[in-house]
Amino acid sequence: MEAPKKLWQKGWVQNLLTVLVFVAVYLALRPYMQGDVIQGQAPILKLQSLSGQTIDLQAMNATGEPVLVHIWATWCPICTFSRDGIENLAADYPVISIATQSGDDEQLLAYAKEHGMNPALIVNDLDGAIAKQFGAKGVPADFVIAPNGQIEFVEVGLSSSIGLRLRLWWAGWQTEPQS
Repeated sequence: MEAPKKLWQKGWVQNLLTVLVFVAVYLALRPYMQGDVIQGQAPILKLQSLSGQTIDLQAMNATGEPVLVHIWATWCPICTFSRDGIENLAADYPVISIATQSGDDEQLLAYAKEHGMNPALIVNDLDGAIAKQFGAKGVPADFVIAPNGQIEFVEVGLSSSIGLRLRLWWAGWQTEPQS
């Protein structure tokens, strides 16, 4: 007859400990990832998408809708996980999708095509300068810009599309557009 397993040897306990370690590491890194993100007025952005269209954050704000600025990278596994949710959000809200340090335009276009992404929303931040403007040290980084041009919400790391959708709704509901 086998001796009973000790509590810490049971599978569910080991799984729980693994999750707790992951959460602890995530929470320890979170202040670093969000430490330098900007607050207040959003930067002036007038960019060109991969499809050649002009993307103007201030013009988007002038419509009275909140805007999601989503900074991501092709090499980021969390970004891959949230990719489809961001594309779905773009059907209902203005989205600026900034791919940072993810290769040249040709590589990024191939990536977008392979993953069914809309290149008209994607801006190539080849050297990370745009991400730096927002103070984003980690990706994905999401900035919800209210119609008045103020950054209402910032999330660095994993965020659900439902959470982003609620933040966009709230930002649009509570603020007045710029005059």
